[in-house]
Amino acid sequence: MSAPALKKPPQTAKPFLPYGRQVIEDDDVEAVCEVLRGDYLTTGPAVGRFEAALAKTVNAKHAVVCANGTAALYMAAHALGLGPGTTIIVPSLTFLATASAPYLNGARIVFADVDPDSGLMRPQDLADAIDRAGKADAVFNVHLNGQCGAVEEIAELARGRGLKIVDDACHALGTATIARDGSRSLIGENAFSDLSVFSFHPVKAIAMGEGGAVTTNDPDIAATLMRTRNHGMTRDAREFANRADAFEDEGRANPWYYELVEPGFNWRANDIQCALGCSQLAKLDRFLVRRRALAAAYDALLAPYAPRLRPVARHRTCLPAWHLYAVTIDFPSFGITRAAFTRRLAEEGIGSQVHYFPVHRQRFYAERYGIAELPGADAYYARCLSLPFFASMTVEDVERAVLAIRKILAL
Repeated sequence: MSAPALKKPPQTAKPFLPYGRQVIEDDDVEAVCEVLRGDYLTTGPAVGRFEAALAKTVNAKHAVVCANGTAALYMAAHALGLGPGTTIIVPSLTFLATASAPYLNGARIVFADVDPDSGLMRPQDLADAIDRAGKADAVFNVHLNGQCGAVEEIAELARGRGLKIVDDACHALGTATIARDGSRSLIGENAFSDLSVFSFHPVKAIAMGEGGAVTTNDPDIAATLMRTRNHGMTRDAREFANRADAFEDEGRANPWYYELVEPGFNWRANDIQCALGCSQLAKLDRFLVRRRALAAAYDALLAPYAPRLRPVARHRTCLPAWHLYAVTIDFPSFGITRAAFTRRLAEEGIGSQVHYFPVHRQRFYAERYGIAELPGADAYYARCLSLPFFASMTVEDVERAVLAIRKILAL
């Protein structure tokens, strides 16, 4: 296949294209200003509005918002009782927090391998990790770049071995999966998991500055999550055990009273964040349409260069809401290192990033657990690169990025 003709960019200087960025519009600014002019900056009505909107968006019964995705991962582990004496399987191709949050909750982490072409954990990878672990209590399944993998098969395997399932969906707001019977479910709906975790960092599908959430269909778990984000305390009179101090003589709860169930952290999201989140969430469909169009443009322009340069492999049962546009590049075949390539891209005004360095090779975990042989994770890491991708980009921006790649690799 011959390379498609691309228009050369004009000679005027172009702004730098980062690998990702937020899209903030005038109504987002006004939503935040409205909170700043109001009575509540935190623990106010915007929090509940965002939680209700998020739960509706992903078809979950409950959504509990918090300070960031890392807090959400910790809260999920805590709510499922995954503390000291438990073991959690985590794919090695993920951000540090997927492992570190449950580790800080007291769990042991065992890393699973991934598909070398997609970066996604496969059912056999999970089975191998469970066998290496000897026993396991849960799996934190990572949906990378906006794709989910074989979630139905992974759920069947995990359930069959008694594991809880947490979907790390920080890349996957709006992603859907197709079951064997043809039915579709959204990631976050928890059709094949117990809990799902989201992030609203600026480069994600929607931005809150920082922010995270856990979705669940269990009201008791939702209550635990809400306590966990708020110092481990409750103001719900139905949960009070110290009745002498909690209630007045007539049996009504004292309005100032709160009770510590267990010590916890302050991981609340504030109304400023949630006002921005509500405004952004209303635009999710528009943002995802744009991201899918940009991904399709990249796919078409890069198609002639496979297999040495190609998009990450697509999973057949996934309808992705792309968070990142990642490619795999056989750098040695082009006679260039990845570091040199990214520096040359930057000189052309094109940003890039690597997602991610395998967590099982991180110094902290290597010192504690040793370095497992995970060839899929190592192979994916050696070739992956994330290209500029965000909802305010244009197809012309995609063409500009591809022109720079062709220039550097002499394609």
